[in-house]
Amino acid sequence: MSNFKRYTITAALPYTNGPVHIGHLAGVYIPADIYARYLRVKGNDVAYICGSDEHGVPITIKAKKEGVTPQDIVDKYHAIIKKSFHDFGISFDNYSRTTAEVHHKTASDFFKKLYNEGKFIEESSEQLFDEEANQFLADRFVIGTCPKCGNEESYGDQCEACGTSHNATDLINPKSAITGNIPTTKVTKHWYLPLNEYEKWLREWIVEGHKKDWKTNVLGQVKSWLDDGLKPRAVTRDLDWGIPVPVEGAEGKVLYVWFDAPIGYISSTKEWAAREGKDWELYWKDKNTKLVHFIGKDNIVFHCIIFPAMLKAEGSFILPENVPANEFLNLEGDKISTSKNWAVWLHEYLEDFPDKQDVLRYALTANAPETKDNDFTWKDFQARNNNELVAIFGNFINRVVVLTNKYFDGIVPQPNEFDEVDIKTLAKMNQYPVIIENSIERYRFREASQELLNLARLGNKYLADEEPWKQIKTNPERVKSILYVALQIATSLAVVCEPFLPFTSKKLKGILNVTSSAVEMSWDSIKTSKELIAPNHKINKPELLFAKIEDAEVQTQLNKLEATKQANEASTKIVEPQKETIEFDDFTKLDMRVGTIIEAVKIPKTKKLLQLKVDVGIDTRTIVSGIAESFKPEDIIGQKVTVLVNLAPRKLRGVESQGMLLMTDTPDGKLAFIEPENDSVANGEQVS
Repeated sequence: MSNFKRYTITAALPYTNGPVHIGHLAGVYIPADIYARYLRVKGNDVAYICGSDEHGVPITIKAKKEGVTPQDIVDKYHAIIKKSFHDFGISFDNYSRTTAEVHHKTASDFFKKLYNEGKFIEESSEQLFDEEANQFLADRFVIGTCPKCGNEESYGDQCEACGTSHNATDLINPKSAITGNIPTTKVTKHWYLPLNEYEKWLREWIVEGHKKDWKTNVLGQVKSWLDDGLKPRAVTRDLDWGIPVPVEGAEGKVLYVWFDAPIGYISSTKEWAAREGKDWELYWKDKNTKLVHFIGKDNIVFHCIIFPAMLKAEGSFILPENVPANEFLNLEGDKISTSKNWAVWLHEYLEDFPDKQDVLRYALTANAPETKDNDFTWKDFQARNNNELVAIFGNFINRVVVLTNKYFDGIVPQPNEFDEVDIKTLAKMNQYPVIIENSIERYRFREASQELLNLARLGNKYLADEEPWKQIKTNPERVKSILYVALQIATSLAVVCEPFLPFTSKKLKGILNVTSSAVEMSWDSIKTSKELIAPNHKINKPELLFAKIEDAEVQTQLNKLEATKQANEASTKIVEPQKETIEFDDFTKLDMRVGTIIEAVKIPKTKKLLQLKVDVGIDTRTIVSGIAESFKPEDIIGQKVTVLVNLAPRKLRGVESQGMLLMTDTPDGKLAFIEPENDSVANGEQVS
């Protein structure tokens, strides 16, 4: 167990060019929230810090597209994100924003300290420039081919296909994302943090110093960066949206967003401390404070290399004790994509399931992408709720509360002498806080969530084995002990579920009426005490902790995704350009007739070709058609078809084809025959 008593926990600043989705929740915010809530329940001093990341190129691009200002964009999404976090129960001690005055000052002061101490390299170099837009093309303003993996849609700062970071000038065949023009180059001056000077220290600090306690995916990515060799990294950009570089000769330049954004953790802590009357420096500069960054795997380089190098250069800050980055979450088998609207947005989920915050928390935790990318499906979400929360956790609590009210008017009974099964069950109950905290302390939240459920299983098994509903008739004194023990387990669940299921914890505490002084419970007391809720304490009437999710509710969500998929396919479908113009007389030359397929065989050594005999009324002719992948020969005998009969004959694989079948595509991309609506239409009738 950790010896720290003060904790600074940061969750990656969400970027305010769109709302938050389940991938963000599973990767960052739910595990961070579980950790923060757990530490608070244990009585620790916790600062759980976050805020909106409101600078950077994507915001300016979105503003240009929508014809509004960047401030309009960040104001809109900051409000949506902050409210949805609050409504979902993410328990930030402070949620700030990087457009706040305290952040501008903090970031500027941080830059000036490093600048004044000569920690930067000042260089003039050629950068890509869009002559028509009259601006330099930093980061997302330029797209080209990644020099490492060949992805043709790599951004100027990072390739999302292979994860490599680079400079815009490294791209092959770059193009401006503003005008589509091929950029020129122009000399500009910038300041760089010489990461190469921190390479040896970073290797000793992370790869050697944390090889036993950091996740392998984090260590692996850091080691890969270090093995490739670090280079100086620009901390300024030629943009008009961001924090102005606070030195002379830097007009028209702002702090690079990945220099500015992590400082947002510090400025948000300052904002919180000022409001709460605390000393912010204790949470960032005291060695007795444990700093933990919760991030997704795409941010590992910034939180494990760039930000630590910044903190080391500044000299007075503590460094992170851990950076437990998660992998990515997919949705129904496909990668979550904000641009394609392929996501479950948090604010929309809360509209559809306003009382099921904990269900999503549990489903995303039980299926968390801790060691590999995982897949969220609505069917699994439903199963987690119905088969685990309802059938195990909720069922146990309901039985305990119903039976206590039925047999003892809601009064916790005075137990008689315990049987061996009672003693063993209470001893097992005492073990669960230790088991769960061991998992949490190692950032294994998925494992911890299943141990929580095992505590509920312990209670269910105990009731099922002891059968108080039967013993009440033959041994009512025994039932007092059974329900007393079951109520201790229910009370322990109310405490240890709080980090995972905060709304459920509050509701369960209300049902058990555990605000009474008759109740002695804390996380640590559950480890040793056999009595968490005392005899003669009155509990309240039963309420269902969880409700079943019906198939219709899940189908509604699947229908929304299907509509999104179809819209995406329609938007990307290539429409062939119009062919050469013909005269009306050319069209009238086409002779299309109704026919019937009377023979069909596969042409050997081909995948697509069928040789058909078709009765077209005026004669029976051979036609070769590329439909073998869509139809079996035996299935199309007798099929009515439309045939272009006056097409010049043509040899295909040695067989002369004397016409062409007219086909069409169905909405699902399959081939279909063009046939007369009425089967009585005779072969040879013309189609006009």
